[in-house]
Amino acid sequence: MLSAGLAKHVRQGAQHASLHHGQAVTRGRKRLIAFITTAFYVAGIIAAIEAVMTTRTPQGAIAWGVSLVTFPFVAVPAYLVLGRNRFEGMSQAYSEQRDEIDGLIDNVRSRLEPWHAPPNPTPGWHQAITKLSERELTHSNDVELLVNGDATFDSILAGVAEAQDYVQFHFYMIHDDGLGNRARDVLMERARAGVRVYVLYDEVGSKGLPRAYITGLEEAGAKVTAFRPNQGFRNRFQLNFRNHRKIVVVDGRVGWVGGHNVGDEYLGLDPEFSPWRDTHVRIEGPAVQQLQSVALVDWYWATRTIPDLEWSPAAAPGGDKEVMILPSGPVGPFETASLYFVTALNAATERIWLSAPYFVPDDAVMKALKLATLRGVDVRIITTGKGDSLPVYLAGFYFMEELKGLGIQFYAYSPGFLHEKALLIDNDISVVGTHNFDNRSFRLNFEVAALVSDPAFAAQMEHMFERDFEHSEVIDLEALESRGFWWHLGVRLSRLAAPLL
Repeated sequence: MLSAGLAKHVRQGAQHASLHHGQAVTRGRKRLIAFITTAFYVAGIIAAIEAVMTTRTPQGAIAWGVSLVTFPFVAVPAYLVLGRNRFEGMSQAYSEQRDEIDGLIDNVRSRLEPWHAPPNPTPGWHQAITKLSERELTHSNDVELLVNGDATFDSILAGVAEAQDYVQFHFYMIHDDGLGNRARDVLMERARAGVRVYVLYDEVGSKGLPRAYITGLEEAGAKVTAFRPNQGFRNRFQLNFRNHRKIVVVDGRVGWVGGHNVGDEYLGLDPEFSPWRDTHVRIEGPAVQQLQSVALVDWYWATRTIPDLEWSPAAAPGGDKEVMILPSGPVGPFETASLYFVTALNAATERIWLSAPYFVPDDAVMKALKLATLRGVDVRIITTGKGDSLPVYLAGFYFMEELKGLGIQFYAYSPGFLHEKALLIDNDISVVGTHNFDNRSFRLNFEVAALVSDPAFAAQMEHMFERDFEHSEVIDLEALESRGFWWHLGVRLSRLAAPLL
C-alpha cells in the first residue's frame, strides 16, 4: 500500500511539474511573440518615418507609410529590400580613398581637355548633358555600329584576343554556355599570356554562373568579382540595385558598350526568343578613356582596389566622330537617367526614334513625349512583340494608351525578342547603351550609354531603324479598346507595379 501511494504521489508530482513546465513554456512563447510583434511595429513606425522623409513621390511615401504601420510583418522586410532608391554605399566607399580617386579623376579630366569637342549648336541641351554626365563630348573618335550578336561578339572577342596590357570585361549577365565558354577561353588565354584581365558580373543577372567557371578564370590569372551591392553593415539589404552595364575595354584604346550580355540567347540560339534583336557599338578614340573610368568605378566598389590603367587619350586613325559616355546610377543628387531622356526628347526638333523593349516611362518622360509630338516631331517607338516578362509587357500598353491620339507610332517587333536600347534624335544624335525605358533603369540600375554626335553615324542608325520597322507590326491603339475585360484589368494591375518593374 505504501508503495502504491508513493507511486501515485510521484505521478501526481510529475503531472504537476509537467503542467507548470507547460505553462512556463506557453508564457515564454507568448512573451516572445509579444516581443517580436512589438519589435515589428516599432520598426514599422521608424521605417515609415524614414519613408516619409526620403521616398521620391508623395504617392510612394503614402503607400510605404501606411503599409509599414498597418502591416509591418510584410512591409518591413519588403522596405528593407525595395524601399531605398539611393545607393549610399558608393559614396562611403569613395571616401575611403578620396585623395587617390580625386587625383585620378583630375588627371583624366586634364588629359581629355585637348580632345573636347566644340559646344553643340544647341547649348542648353549640351550644357545639361555634360553636367549630368560630368563628361564632355570628345572628338577624333571612330564608332562602329554592331547589329545583333554575331557581329558584336566576333568584334569583342577578336579585340580581347589582341589585348597586350589589360582587359576590362564587365557584364550584367554571363552564362556558362557556348558563348560564355568562348569568352572564358579567350580571357584565359590572354591571362596566361600575362595580360591583366578584370571580369566583373552582377550576382542577380549571373545567378546561375557556376563556381567552376570563375575558378577556371582565376587559375589562369584573371581577377574575377561580383558587383556585390550589399557590402557593409548598412548596405546588407541593398539587393534591389543591379549593375546592368555591359562594358569591355582593351588597353584603354578600344571599347564596346550596348545591350548584349554573354549568353547563347544573345546569338539567337534560344528557340523561345529567337531571333534575338540587339545592338552594340565599338568605340576607338578618346571616349574610351571615359568608358574605362566607368568600369573602374564599378571595379573599385566591388574590390576597393584601383588597377593601373592607361590614361593617355589617343585619336582613332581617321576618327572624326564626337562621342560622350553617359553613365547613370542610384548615386548623387539627381535621377540622371530619367533626366538624360527628358533632355534628349526636349531637344528634338525633327525626329525621335526609340527602341525600348520595356516601355514603362515615368511622368516626366511621358510629358516630354507629349510635348515633342505637339511640336510636330516625328516620334516612333519600337518595342518587342514577344515579352520575356508578362507584367512589364502588359504595363507598356497602359502607357501607349495614355499617348493615344497624339500621332506617336508604336511598333511591335515580330520576328523575335527585341532587346536593344537605341535612340535617334533628329539627324545627328544617336545613343546606344544599356538603359531600358523603365523605372529600374531610370532610378535603380547602374547603366551606361554612348552618345554619338555625327550625321553619318545617324544615317546608319536610321537605316537600322527602318529595317526594324519593316520587320514590325504597327500597334493599333484604337483596336486595343476591343480587347476583353481581363486583358484590360491585367494591363492596369501591371501598371500599378510599374515603380518596381
